[in-house]
Amino acid sequence: MRNLLAFIAKYHHWFLFVILEVVCAILLFHYNSYQGSVFFSTANVAAGKVYELDAQAKSFFSLTKVNEQLTERNLYLEQQVKELTEKMIDVTRDTGFTKRNQLQMLDSYKLIPAKVISNSIDKRDNLITLDKGSDDGVRVDMGVACGNGVVGIVYMVSKNYCVVIPVLNSHSNISVVVDKRGYFGYLHWLGRRSDRAYVNDIPLHAKVRQGDHIITSGYSSIFPPGVEVGKVLYVFKSLDGLSLQLQVKLSTDFSTLRDVCIIDDSKMKERIDLLRAAKDSIKSRN
Repeated sequence: MRNLLAFIAKYHHWFLFVILEVVCAILLFHYNSYQGSVFFSTANVAAGKVYELDAQAKSFFSLTKVNEQLTERNLYLEQQVKELTEKMIDVTRDTGFTKRNQLQMLDSYKLIPAKVISNSIDKRDNLITLDKGSDDGVRVDMGVACGNGVVGIVYMVSKNYCVVIPVLNSHSNISVVVDKRGYFGYLHWLGRRSDRAYVNDIPLHAKVRQGDHIITSGYSSIFPPGVEVGKVLYVFKSLDGLSLQLQVKLSTDFSTLRDVCIIDDSKMKERIDLLRAAKDSIKSRN
């Protein structure tokens, strides 16, 4: 203890200098908007680089598992495409029908590949940071998906990065439909488990069974219809007894999420602008 006090007494002027520098920095950046904005912009860029390096290291060590998942998914998709193509040929008697429709569908949107550089699954309002931004064509309200299904919606965009509100966020609200049955509702996350979510507002008369697939409805102007969301685990009445609520096992494993695609729908902005104009028109009349 005596040695510590002697050390502090000997170099007290250096400690005083550091404390004064810290106080000056706080006053400078806190009470001056320009210096504060420069500081926070620089800090965000530095934090983004650190997150990116960390994500690259994690991605490298998890490549084996990711490749196994991609291989399995590709085999499943190839089999599905083969079966659908055969069915379409049987119905239309035209071998070029499927190819032409696939090209027409792909013309309406493109995929922007991105990597997850920051992610959390244990909070009430989780967020995901991706390594793509406005310079790459990313805009707010774009949908994000991976090879297994829906991930979330772009919330904020900078030049080189974007922040996504994933399904695992209390503010997430994605329009979905029960595949092959036509009943639609909204997907919500209630916290706790990262592989469970709930679909609300399903009619009481709906015939929904365990194992039914939940997919995007296409009504939200963010996701194209048919993107996988998950499978129904349980069906029960809502608290008010006026509708059904579905517990869904999510198809996306958010704990190992690394590679995603941002969905750039070229007609999405036009649809969103038209919908907003219609809502504003209705409000003005009322």
